[in-house]
Amino acid sequence: MNINPVVLSIPIYFLLIAIELLIQQFSKKKLYRLNDAVTNISCGITQQLTGTFLIIFAIGIYQLIYEHLAIFIIPSNAFTLILIFVLVDFAYYWAHRMSHEINLLWGSHVVHHQSEDYNFSVALRQSSLQVIWTSFFYLPLALIGFNTLDFALMVALSTVYQFWIHTETIKKLGPLEYIFNTPSHHRVHHGRDPKYIDKNLAGVLITWDMLFGTFQKEEEKPCYGITRPVKTWNPVWANLDHYVFMWSDLKKIRGLQNKIKYVFYKPGWYPEELGGYQAAPPVDKHHFEKFDTRSFPAVNYYVLFQFILTLAGTAFFLFNKSSFNLNESAFIVFLIIITIVNCGALFEFKNWVLSAEKVRITLFTGIMIFLSFANAWDVMLLTTGLVYFLVSMVWLFNIDLNRSEVAEI
Repeated sequence: MNINPVVLSIPIYFLLIAIELLIQQFSKKKLYRLNDAVTNISCGITQQLTGTFLIIFAIGIYQLIYEHLAIFIIPSNAFTLILIFVLVDFAYYWAHRMSHEINLLWGSHVVHHQSEDYNFSVALRQSSLQVIWTSFFYLPLALIGFNTLDFALMVALSTVYQFWIHTETIKKLGPLEYIFNTPSHHRVHHGRDPKYIDKNLAGVLITWDMLFGTFQKEEEKPCYGITRPVKTWNPVWANLDHYVFMWSDLKKIRGLQNKIKYVFYKPGWYPEELGGYQAAPPVDKHHFEKFDTRSFPAVNYYVLFQFILTLAGTAFFLFNKSSFNLNESAFIVFLIIITIVNCGALFEFKNWVLSAEKVRITLFTGIMIFLSFANAWDVMLLTTGLVYFLVSMVWLFNIDLNRSEVAEI
């Protein structure tokens, strides 16, 4: 069983999301939109699934440095655990800060900022590629001599802490605001208002921002999102969009030196012949409209049905991934990612998605029938597969993607 605190906290995450949905229901405040929340969580699913493979890269390098280059061997006790937690938080601040100040790194971190809402589901909107870049900021801890298990535990605890600060339902917290990262501080961080951009970069301790000049208190309500909205509900494209945009820009930029500057300088940097640095534009909050697409109840409920099943399957895989070999894990990840991509495409009325869904449902059902056969025709598995096929297909054949009435669920 997976004992990663991030995975173990999954039930708590969804309990808090449920509580926030209840607050929305009783307060009549619009905290969630179905398409946005599904995409946020889909990005989290993608990150956790690809992390099954990429974490080997990050932890493996850390372990190699610890084994062969560590200056000291730091014992594991209460004091050193507190020390490494603080040092991990310090490293996180700089990894996070550089992810905002280097265009190449921003290309992975931008995923977390794409949502134009602010709720607990946004905490789960994480990049699949960020670990490739940010893992290097933690390597000095291996060189000092903090063992890999303690390091991985503290990184996970820092990640778990940062979930609860993604909410508008918790206001300012008095004296705690001077020490810890709080919902108020982090709302600022997710704002696209020029005064809020690249502020409050801390993980747990807001003192890093106060020390290094990146602190900004919450004043007017932030306008959430990024200055160049991604405008898609596709979690895979959300991870690739900025890099595709960079590639397009690089083809316009002349000279190797300018190309290198564009990659490693702050997002918005351009050579003078292309206009020079482009600062974040002011936000016209009176005319600002969130990216949205119209759908109708049959589509929304269908996506919700498929997505809940996918969540259950993902949770089962994450809790038991040690039971699967590499090929099995890769195949499961592929199937889950296809499902969440189709969910996003349904929200966007893509003309190919109904056909893709019918192929996916047939494939899933075929797999369940095969597994039933492999287990001496397991009646429960066979029945589940056939019921899933019939329900999904009947539902799909009754969906007309040309309808445009807005669904409120």
